[in-house]
Amino acid sequence: MLRPWELNVDIARESGTAIHVQIAQKIIGDIQSGRFTPGVALPGTRDLANKIKVNRKTVIQAYDELISEGWLISESKRGTFVSPRVLTVNHQNKPPLKIQHRASLPLSKEVTPILSKRQEHDFIHFSEGLPDVRLLPFEMLSRAMRHALIFSARNNKSAYGDPKGSMILREAILQMLNMERGLHANIENLCIVRGSQMGVFLTARVFIETGDCVVVEQLTNPLAREAFKSCGASIVSVAHDNEGIDVDNLELLCGQHKIRAVYVTPHHQIPTTVCMSQERRKRLLALAEQYDFLIIEDDSDYEFNFSQKVTLPLASIQKSNRVIYIGSLSKVLAPGFRIGYIVAPKEIIHQCANQVTLIDRQGDIITELAIAELLHTGEIKRHNLRTLKIYEERSTFISSLIHNELSEFVSFRVPDSGLAIWLEINQTIDMNILISDAESEKISISAGVNFSASNYQIPAIRLGFANLNNDEIRSGIKRLKAVFLNQQTKLLRA
Repeated sequence: MLRPWELNVDIARESGTAIHVQIAQKIIGDIQSGRFTPGVALPGTRDLANKIKVNRKTVIQAYDELISEGWLISESKRGTFVSPRVLTVNHQNKPPLKIQHRASLPLSKEVTPILSKRQEHDFIHFSEGLPDVRLLPFEMLSRAMRHALIFSARNNKSAYGDPKGSMILREAILQMLNMERGLHANIENLCIVRGSQMGVFLTARVFIETGDCVVVEQLTNPLAREAFKSCGASIVSVAHDNEGIDVDNLELLCGQHKIRAVYVTPHHQIPTTVCMSQERRKRLLALAEQYDFLIIEDDSDYEFNFSQKVTLPLASIQKSNRVIYIGSLSKVLAPGFRIGYIVAPKEIIHQCANQVTLIDRQGDIITELAIAELLHTGEIKRHNLRTLKIYEERSTFISSLIHNELSEFVSFRVPDSGLAIWLEINQTIDMNILISDAESEKISISAGVNFSASNYQIPAIRLGFANLNNDEIRSGIKRLKAVFLNQQTKLLRA
């Protein structure tokens, strides 16, 4: 049996202890410390003897003793293995590692519940607006990955390259953004990142210093808010409504604070799904000019527009140096394909590239080349059009179910874009009980409080639907209705 790794054993030839005893003692010690776990294959006696330059009979003697004592087992024609019955780890009482957090950056409210919901096979997981990876065109992707591997090997492209990303991918994304989204960018204005969250974090690293005021909407993407906090930002919340950010409230805040940046998700507001009106967009840009702040536009849901009306990004309204545009292809394909981008003035892109160099030197060149091929050949565009139709059907389906089954308990508007729905819950419903009962019914939902900077409970939930087919959606809404009815029954009995 081929062993992929060699076993390194130090032998003290000058000691008075027999070599076969040393070998046995070292293997026992490695089993007890956890280096060798049950089932691990040890090297053959001939290989180990050659490695440590001893007679093979010495190694056989050591193995035989370990087998007789129950540390190892031998299987005919397969080899020698650590016994599955041994206690492999000898824990020592070591003091826990103390991590000193910077006093100026206190740990903020836990944000992981959105990311770590239970996803067992019997759970219905209303994801946080994630796509259905079952719709991926696997043959198309595997072909593109194969081409990328061959090209990079033959042309020596697997070495370190430009931290801004491979040129061919930047050109492909740039063409898409300028043609379809009305941007006025050139190749020096674009940096490839590993998803939109990395884009937000890099922007914060480049622009935010301790004490800088960053404005976010009262309900917003919690990971973005935490990224700004981690860079020392002072977070100020601004009101928002059915037209998006409340620009009157923002102007009032501008008079009270020196604002460094305003973070928005205007196409599909996280979490409420509202699309910012054109009037609000223009006023936001005007305020940025008047009060000298930066607009960080997170547009990772742009591809999922179900209406006939095309709403271009803030960054397209004017060739403004005050908008940093962040997007992603991860939702078009799958979250595992970590391809995002930042569009900004070249001086900012240069600083972002410097940060990329410090973090991981560059991205995944193989994935970048594969995605570039799919963009250039139009395969991603075709895939997006196909899945957009499916997601629109699912949006219509879940909206109809919610209206028919849950209207007694919730109110909502059918979103024109995005992969999630925002449900406002009746005041009679206890949100803490609702979330707890939902877990018991094996459904996973995102509670409104997760999107708020305050500790106050928000009577709302966000349901991502795109990752579920119609049968799964129906089952999830049925379980959610049971949760509401159960609480209603308890209230009537009280």
